[in-house]
Amino acid sequence: MKLKTARKHSPSSQRWLERQLNDPYVSAAKRDGMRSRAAYKIIEIDEKYRLLKPGATVVDLGAAPGGWSQIAAERVQSIGDGPGQVVAIDYLDMDPLPGVEAIKLDFTDEGAEDTLRSMLRGGRADIVLSDMAAPTTGHTRTDHLRIMALAESAAYFACDVLKPGGAFLAKVFQGGTERDLLDLLKKRFAKVHHVKPPASRADSAELYVLATGFRPALDAADDATDD
Repeated sequence: MKLKTARKHSPSSQRWLERQLNDPYVSAAKRDGMRSRAAYKIIEIDEKYRLLKPGATVVDLGAAPGGWSQIAAERVQSIGDGPGQVVAIDYLDMDPLPGVEAIKLDFTDEGAEDTLRSMLRGGRADIVLSDMAAPTTGHTRTDHLRIMALAESAAYFACDVLKPGGAFLAKVFQGGTERDLLDLLKKRFAKVHHVKPPASRADSAELYVLATGFRPALDAADDATDD
């Protein structure tokens, strides 16, 4: 579909708008009442790896506008008097969601991790999700370093709050996870995978790293596998 008002937009804005109009996941999100097309990424990942179990406690980092939190709340049953819990954080505004305890705060701010931990039942989580991404600069290496720094911060937080057997899922960039982060995940988790769900645009450098089977012991054997 081509925009009739294309002359009013810059070339880059026009391409983005046309891509949105032609994106089946954008259409599906509107039809299904999803907060964003990103909801389908977590749906597809969860359908394959079964992360979001009823009664689980989930932390969603970089949650706005709430696509992942919306799905997590449904699947861990945190809505109403359900047994699950979903805690979400973002420095952007996010409209309230049933079953989601959201705070407006930058995860990288001092004290943010302690605030999140204080909100968790027993101070622990079963799953830490991170779809955080820094504003892009257009410089590939700089953007890669920024998103990897966020992923590494999220991973260290996950290692502080996860229960034994817990899972960690974070956005990274194509080209894979930096060696330091990968070494950390392989030491502390039983399995490590790189995942690109179908809802992630084929022309995007976006990729996810999934670590499952968290092991609290610092000297856990380094026998994780990487797909």
